[in-house]
Amino acid sequence: MPTFEIKTHQIGRTYTKPHFFILNKGLNSGKPMPEPCPNCFVIITNSDEVRESLFYLCLSLKIGRYFSNYLKGSVIPFICIMDTKKVIYNALQNNEQLQWKQKIEKLKKIDAFEQNIKMQLKLITDLKVALLTF
Repeated sequence: MPTFEIKTHQIGRTYTKPHFFILNKGLNSGKPMPEPCPNCFVIITNSDEVRESLFYLCLSLKIGRYFSNYLKGSVIPFICIMDTKKVIYNALQNNEQLQWKQKIEKLKKIDAFEQNIKMQLKLITDLKVALLTF
């Protein structure tokens, strides 16, 4: 099982070890992000390989809505750090290493495809604006 540390991110703090961030407030709680935001946790690992594996694990947990079962709060939903740890540890115990590496590769391809489509949509929007301006 990969080793990692999860903490509440403090604005302005920098990290030297491989890391990524997880949103902890709002309906997108549990969403992994490469860059910090005011309401997030930081996951610090010992290697880039573990960081990448955990990033895609958290992404798959977010897509599968595993974090939404632990949301609390009536106005602004949030997830506690202990609940986040619990979800990640349960997922780590239930996955098989070989199958997980294959899933990570597939998730990378899907993510790249999604970014490509977003870029194409932006270019189409820019083309429409260029076409309609006088």
